[in-house]
Amino acid sequence: MEYVLALHILEEEQSEIILKYMQMRNRKRRAVHLMYKNRSEEGTFNNLITRHLIDDEEKFRSFFRLNRNQFNYVLQAIKENITKKPTSFVRRPISPEEKLAVTLRYLATGESFRSLSFGFRISHTYISKIVKEVLTAIRVQLFHVLLPTSSENDLKVRAKEFWEQWNFPNCVGAIDGKHIRIVCPPKSGSLYFNYKEYFSIVLLAIVDANYKFLAVDIGSYGKEGDSGIFSKSIMGQKIYQGTFGFPPDNELPNSERKLPYVIVGDEAFRLHTNIMKPYSRDQAKQDTHKAIFNYRLCRARRVSENAFGLLSNTFRIFYSPIAVEPSTVDIIISGAVCLHNLIRNDYERANKKHTEENQVKLDGPLKNLIPLARRGGFANADGFLVRDNFKEYFVSEGQIAWQEIMVTKT
Repeated sequence: MEYVLALHILEEEQSEIILKYMQMRNRKRRAVHLMYKNRSEEGTFNNLITRHLIDDEEKFRSFFRLNRNQFNYVLQAIKENITKKPTSFVRRPISPEEKLAVTLRYLATGESFRSLSFGFRISHTYISKIVKEVLTAIRVQLFHVLLPTSSENDLKVRAKEFWEQWNFPNCVGAIDGKHIRIVCPPKSGSLYFNYKEYFSIVLLAIVDANYKFLAVDIGSYGKEGDSGIFSKSIMGQKIYQGTFGFPPDNELPNSERKLPYVIVGDEAFRLHTNIMKPYSRDQAKQDTHKAIFNYRLCRARRVSENAFGLLSNTFRIFYSPIAVEPSTVDIIISGAVCLHNLIRNDYERANKKHTEENQVKLDGPLKNLIPLARRGGFANADGFLVRDNFKEYFVSEGQIAWQEIMVTKT
């Protein structure tokens, strides 16, 4: 009898302990605000998007920066990665469509998570998880599709486009880098502090003639704002080691000159057999032929500047410092680059002809995307010979009637 009584007492004590534990747990868990409970009735997704924007293509694209076909394409690609099944705790999980909508709106506006939470009726802490989840899925599922590794044939096509549109032969791309402004990460010291005296992460990119990104390197520290970033990057190592996949040397149009395929850049990059940079200003002032080469190179190189301009104009998160962890900034940049190429692919199909008037002026919006420091490092000896050959070609067989006029104006 005493044993049974003792057992009952023990059970009651255990029950009391469990009850106290549950009460403490419930106190720590905040009650869900009514605003979030009414998400399905009052949230932006159901009220604005599904009732109004879904039937208006122009408004839909203005809100998301993607049209409906592009939205559905991305959704189908990442749907499995971002779908959550109902549980006893979360009976109605947020749908993949709504997660993608929140993420695209974040990229399109640069609104804070707290600001978005009032419209979408989702807590700001969970929105931060959604954004990271969706952009990670985009990088995993679409990066290799929208930025595929280029073959020799692909690079020949890129070179043909550069010649037809920008009058620079044997050019497969234009390279440039930008410092993307971020809020200072805690305990990071001067790692992200750049030469313009603010905190940044570097986006280094090679761009084709149609403003699409061919290859990118994301995540270098802001303090490394020179050609060292390129030398350390995978794309830079491949070019310097001869494994980038350039096609064999080819004759220039209307000429017997045989020169290598090249990438054009500015003074931040060192001259190389496969990387062309302009002559110095002093040299260009003393030699008209060198000034003409600089003009032709800079005209082709502007596609990289314009690509960054289009990226920031489309996704205005780049208009102001990004206030998330550096690892999340990397994911944001890679996701935005993928979506940029998706938009450009559709634009190419709709507009076969590109003219110089289509270029984007970069005043204003790019104050948070500044160029790399203009220190090119040591040049490759063969690079001088290649550059001189291009220079002679531009003033002979490859001459353009109006190039001297443009050089005189500048």
